[in-house]
Amino acid sequence: MSQDYYFLLLPGFSAIGFISAVEPLRVANRFRSELYRWHVLSLDGGPVLASNGMSVNADAALEPLGAGATLLIVAGFEPLKAFNPALQHWLHRLDHNGVTLGGIDTGAFVLARAGLLDGYRATLHWEALEAFKETYPQLQATQELFEIDRRRITSAGGTASIDLMLDLIAQAHGSALAIEVSEQFVVGRIRPRKDHQRMQIASRYGVSNRKLVQVIGEMEQHTESPLSTLALAEGIAVSRRQLERLFKLHLNDTPTAFYLGLRLEKARQLLRQTGMSVLEVSIACGFESASYFTRSYKGKFGRCPRQERPR
Repeated sequence: MSQDYYFLLLPGFSAIGFISAVEPLRVANRFRSELYRWHVLSLDGGPVLASNGMSVNADAALEPLGAGATLLIVAGFEPLKAFNPALQHWLHRLDHNGVTLGGIDTGAFVLARAGLLDGYRATLHWEALEAFKETYPQLQATQELFEIDRRRITSAGGTASIDLMLDLIAQAHGSALAIEVSEQFVVGRIRPRKDHQRMQIASRYGVSNRKLVQVIGEMEQHTESPLSTLALAEGIAVSRRQLERLFKLHLNDTPTAFYLGLRLEKARQLLRQTGMSVLEVSIACGFESASYFTRSYKGKFGRCPRQERPR
């Protein structure tokens, strides 16, 4: 029997996250007849505009789905903009009927808002991860490429959707078929879920010094309660002056300025993707003074924090 996948496209959805999920199913059917069927849904049954401006026609609106089906919610920059009680009720009814529920890119926000991720692992695009953790601190959010936790499936979006579907194909029909499908996409290897969403620190910043990479990792892990330069230096067994030399040599920056930039980048993500107040964002990013946060933010991005709010 064919397995049914339903994709609920929300306005502004990620086109690459959607296509990367559908194409492995299509290719699998080339090798093994009709293993899969896929259907596109929208909130009203009409076409949906992706974040890149492309329009995709839907097959239906929020229709009943049978047990054994899988629904994947594909979202983008504003996943909760279209959330309403009717959507929440529909999702709960599907869950009650035994439908597997999932999210691609920021689709996990919708499931969390509906109260359907309690007790499940979930992932989403790294850029929205901090906002998700701040909004739903009680949930278990991970940085994996994808998560498959019983009847909940989530993916970071982008090309991670390919890895998710290859894993599902392997589980259902064997790794040999998954490898055949992956080779059609010129994929060098099938990435496991624990692969990093983002490039490693060394690649991201173009540095190879082991101690410097370790310090940057500590900075990224401690944005809400920033560590002092002295504490960072002691953590890698060097003096404060030696740490400053490392940053100057490899990044042409100071540890303090670099750390401040990381925290401000996190603040911009929270401002754009959550309803947190400017004060709450400043506290979450380790700023004791809201006025200092505003000055620092304007100095880096050329605009005040309040101007980052979506229209």
